[in-house]
Amino acid sequence: MEVKTLNIPNKITITRIFFIPVFVVLMMFDFGWGSIEFGDIVIPVSHLIATIIFIIASTTDWIDGYYARKYNLVTNLGKFLDPLADKLLVSSALIILVELGLAPSWVVILIISREFAVTGLRLILAGGGEVVAANMLGKIKTWTQIIAIIALLLRNVPFNYVNIPFADLALYVSLFFTIWSGLDYFVKNKHVFTNSK
Repeated sequence: MEVKTLNIPNKITITRIFFIPVFVVLMMFDFGWGSIEFGDIVIPVSHLIATIIFIIASTTDWIDGYYARKYNLVTNLGKFLDPLADKLLVSSALIILVELGLAPSWVVILIISREFAVTGLRLILAGGGEVVAANMLGKIKTWTQIIAIIALLLRNVPFNYVNIPFADLALYVSLFFTIWSGLDYFVKNKHVFTNSK
């Protein structure tokens, strides 16, 4: 039987997943490509390339969603793969930021814990035949995380020139929306637990 769920939006999502190991390798290994100075901030070239890859991968999240909705190509596979790709990309970047000392571990632990909790709830819902796509609050959560990660990967450039801790502020804003959207997800799907025996 022909598999029709692997349409263009789903292929874009899978491509986003394949970007992740490339991003990780560029962030974790020194290829001797030198570095670039932005005032007092020094960023390895490999990290800048990794940041560009992260931005491209993050942008595909909007592209595949837009394409799927516009051409009515929304599938259960896409509803599953899209948030999974987001979580893998964001979690990988956050863990690396902790490794490099660019993000506090407790914030990253809270963010990733929320993702595990929601993923677990999604699995329970899927077991009951429910596949829930990300809502607007979830999308805001994802984009605040992405903006924070990009700012941290760039070591707060260009905001370092005007002494504005934009990267740190963006991270705490993303933490706020991460917790809020997680609580909202559980409240809206509390029937999973109230109806359980």
